[in-house]
Amino acid sequence: MQLGIVGLGGMGTGMARRLARAGVQAVCYDQAEAARQALADERNVHCAENLAALCARLAGERVILLMLSAGAAVEEAIRDLLPLVSAGDMLVDGGNGYYRDSMHRALTLSQQGLRYIDAGVSGGIHGLEHGYCLMLGGTPKTIEIFEPYARVLAPAPEAGWLHCGPSGAGHFGKMVHNGIEYGIMQALAEGFALLAARRDLDIDPARLAETWRRGSVVRSWLLDLCAVILKDNESLEGVAPVIDDSGAGRWTATEAIELGVSAPVITTALMARFSSQGRSDHARKLIALMRAGCGGHAVHRKA
Repeated sequence: MQLGIVGLGGMGTGMARRLARAGVQAVCYDQAEAARQALADERNVHCAENLAALCARLAGERVILLMLSAGAAVEEAIRDLLPLVSAGDMLVDGGNGYYRDSMHRALTLSQQGLRYIDAGVSGGIHGLEHGYCLMLGGTPKTIEIFEPYARVLAPAPEAGWLHCGPSGAGHFGKMVHNGIEYGIMQALAEGFALLAARRDLDIDPARLAETWRRGSVVRSWLLDLCAVILKDNESLEGVAPVIDDSGAGRWTATEAIELGVSAPVITTALMARFSSQGRSDHARKLIALMRAGCGGHAVHRKA
């Protein structure tokens, strides 16, 4: 099998480099010429000018890894690839999409003789150095074919990657992973906000975070990031209090409701992100006016 990578933004470039440095040859494509040029000096990596050229350079049965944003970008790439691939070829969707979409996609592609893996990927910008955590969904045979690449991309050949189950299981695993991440981030942020509110105790939050990193039960990569952030910018000056949500948190909360599984921490963390985006402003204004109407409390007015 020969490997192609479509999408060099985000983790795509890091994956191409990690594979190349392990001696795996890959043909890559990205719409942005700058992204292709970034790999120009990388041995074992060849960048194609379009999808047709990428497929033409891959002989025999092909494995094409799609490192694109979930949703429309993945759909468009698959649509454009269908006339260019053949029965037995494999598409690996690393876009962390909605698992129900992945189940449907796997069925549709299998009817055309194509293999499909939904690959939940975690590791971010540090994956090149430390490896990527891979959560894979697909048939046992399909995973067996992809395994040599998974062993290179993962932190270790036998660790950090898993065949989670049938199609959809990989992206379901990543969805739950991201929901947990929402909750951990929220708890860390609230804790450091409490520390910042008691300046009179003269606690250095960056040094405390650094202390927690050594032996504490809350030590984690996210705590590592807090330690670095607070050391460089304790007051968080210049940062707007707005948090985007990528979709996985919504999917996790919806799944919890549909399954009747209590997930208050994840759901509350998601609501906090909505609130930061201004989606609570209308309700807050109405509450302020109700307090004024029933208790004579002051209403703050915009300057």
